[in-house]
Amino acid sequence: MSHSAAAPESSAPAAPAPAPWTASSPSGLPDAAATTALMELAARLARAAGDLVREGRPDRVLVAATKSSPVDPVTAMDMASEALLRDALARLRPDDAILGEEEEFHPGTSGLTWVLDPIDGTVNYLYGIPAYAVSVAVVAGGPDPATWTAVAGAVHAVPDGRTFTAGRGLGAFLDGRRLTVNAPRPLADSLVGTGFAYTLQRRTEQGRLVAEVLTRVRDIRRIGSAALDLCSIAAGGLDLYYERGLKPWDHAAGALVALEAGAVVTGLHGAVAGEQMTVAGPAASVADLVALLEEHGAASGA
Repeated sequence: MSHSAAAPESSAPAAPAPAPWTASSPSGLPDAAATTALMELAARLARAAGDLVREGRPDRVLVAATKSSPVDPVTAMDMASEALLRDALARLRPDDAILGEEEEFHPGTSGLTWVLDPIDGTVNYLYGIPAYAVSVAVVAGGPDPATWTAVAGAVHAVPDGRTFTAGRGLGAFLDGRRLTVNAPRPLADSLVGTGFAYTLQRRTEQGRLVAEVLTRVRDIRRIGSAALDLCSIAAGGLDLYYERGLKPWDHAAGALVALEAGAVVTGLHGAVAGEQMTVAGPAASVADLVALLEEHGAASGA
């Protein structure tokens, strides 16, 4: 790790008073009180990690490692942020499992799993583009999005301090203000967000697809953070969003925010949202976009 990118000390959330975090409804999921407590904890954790990321950013960020390709970076702050989140959860929720982007899966015994993206939008962070976030979600089940049920989550936009939160059955919020997706619009009137992979073959495929989509919609936006894209659906900043290649930590919290704001979040050909494809927006508009993506073979190839 570069010394210039080392993170300063940051205070993680203190242990709160006992709360019924393990209470369950008849469905076996956390009840409303427990879900609220988990949502509030996710927000506190995301803000604490966000403080670390914001205050510790040097004038020039250096790459500490790469992942899927030489242009898919990891910074020292990615690792420091995830370490803060894991340390806090080890104290506050020692029986829960943890799935994070930068470290190995840590199993638990409670039936709940925390899904962490310490910096979603690392390239933006690397270049100082103000669109990156800390994403913290808790799900009922294991590390596979196809089998889990999202319970609560928070996405903290680090540069401007906004915090999106959601709890299953409780709604979605931006700094306490309830969110609702835009009304359905024809594709031609829809602003669509997307993102691109870091491997050459996948990126080539995505470039071909976006050329087809661009001619059918109002315009395309590439923000560079899937979590913020999904929250933008909830807040009305985008009409639709699609992306192939999302990892569990990319969408765990943001998808719940979008869902609780009234969006549909799905895959193609009847599949659930996931790495093959994630599409989000109001139901009627999503149906049109899914049809377009399927028409052009969006989930085929590498």
